[in-house]
Amino acid sequence: MTHKGSDAPSPIDGLSIVVPAYNEAERIGASLEKIAAYCRSSLKAYEIIVVDDGSTDGTGEVASRVVGEDDGFVLLTTPKNRGKGHAVRTGALAARYPYVLLSDADLSTPIEETDKLALHASPDTVVVASRGLPDSDLEERQPFYRETMGKVFNLMVRMLLVPGVADTQCGFKLFGKGVSNAIFPPLQTERFAFDVELLARAIRLGFPVVEVPVRWKNDLRSRVHPIRDSALMMRDVLRVWFMLNRQSAAEKR
Repeated sequence: MTHKGSDAPSPIDGLSIVVPAYNEAERIGASLEKIAAYCRSSLKAYEIIVVDDGSTDGTGEVASRVVGEDDGFVLLTTPKNRGKGHAVRTGALAARYPYVLLSDADLSTPIEETDKLALHASPDTVVVASRGLPDSDLEERQPFYRETMGKVFNLMVRMLLVPGVADTQCGFKLFGKGVSNAIFPPLQTERFAFDVELLARAIRLGFPVVEVPVRWKNDLRSRVHPIRDSALMMRDVLRVWFMLNRQSAAEKR
């Protein structure tokens, strides 16, 4: 079951922020400076885990130069590009704190929006930043064709795997450790549709999913190809659907 939020506060006592990055040398420095400043001023305990997913432009070196002096900084690297899903899983499995936050390297959702998600956090809850709710604040929208393709994709996802969630693909998500421990180890989708598999697994295990409207600004430098990557994402969604249904059938035998 999904919910559209609750007013009960749930303070975060320790946060692992996972930032997947592939060839992000141009913009990750400024983003990490903002993340580190937020952590130092707002959190008692934290770590910033950058997962360099086989970058060839010095992303890891830039990250280390910007926040390498911070005791909470962790840099993980993969020898070759495996995909955002693989990078997120790598970072989440390395996380030490009770809550895991996923954040895109471009900070399309400002790091300060963590405060909104934290109000709904618990060890067994998934809190999803959403661009699809009435109160979502889209400072700069995506081009019309991207929005249209996104709506078609979300409709397909809701019909097959994640009913009731308006926005599965926003890269800003908060997981309690109970959820994280259950859904990240079996994650198999290595590229962009990994969000769908994570949420589908959470829902099938009975974890509540809370959507929270956030501020969001489109980054025109997005590397997601509107046609090629959308087709690959839809293919992966079908793979997730078949995989989870096959697992469910096997468990009932």
